[in-house]
Amino acid sequence: MSTWPMRTLRGLMCAVAAWMPSSASAGDLDISKLSSNLDLASLSDADLAARSITILRIGNVELTSGRIVASDPLVGPDRPALVRAVTPGEYPVTLYEAFGRVAAASMRFAEGRPVRWELAVIPGQDINSLKGDEFFGYPVDAGLGCYMDADTYALIQEREKQVQAEKSTSDINYYDDVLAPELEANKDDYAMHRPISGKRGNVAIFSSGWGDGFYPVFWGLDAGGRPLVLFTDFGVTENADGRREPGGQ
Repeated sequence: MSTWPMRTLRGLMCAVAAWMPSSASAGDLDISKLSSNLDLASLSDADLAARSITILRIGNVELTSGRIVASDPLVGPDRPALVRAVTPGEYPVTLYEAFGRVAAASMRFAEGRPVRWELAVIPGQDINSLKGDEFFGYPVDAGLGCYMDADTYALIQEREKQVQAEKSTSDINYYDDVLAPELEANKDDYAMHRPISGKRGNVAIFSSGWGDGFYPVFWGLDAGGRPLVLFTDFGVTENADGRREPGGQ
């Protein structure tokens, strides 16, 4: 039986409930209250540098079906894909670092500044069911987040079987046996993981800010409702600014 281990926490997770006031209702869901960092996806390199935000362009994710999974890749690689899909293709992933941590991650589908943002959901999640300070996101228990195509999970399972055969045991650890060297090569901050060499379908894996927690994902849309960018906020910064610790004076 395979195991999906928990990585060491890099710090304490800020309380996510603080991102949305308790007086808000589902019908009045204000995305700006869920994240004040959405501008990171549109700022120029110069503006980001001026705000002490370091950008890492880690490569393209191959979306073979266009159905995107945003999850903890170790404990939730089988998480359902987001309801909204995109055209299959290869799309660049960018990480935004602040205070020595990955503060946010984005996947870009087209150029342009979003005119509207919406909370990303998976099947069965209803925005109108949210109450008070509730919001949808994905849980992290291994200190990592990811973007990948839903079809890529089958490749992860195939790689797992390969490792089991190589070690002559069903008890493997995907992080230690597969991912660790790839992440260590990038200071444990990220990896572009290809489960099966020669097969299309890879996974953009990145450190999840403060570590384990619960993180929202957002769609940035143009005036016609076309997805321009997918954005994950790990709660490390406020107001898209890395010059001052969140909550500082």
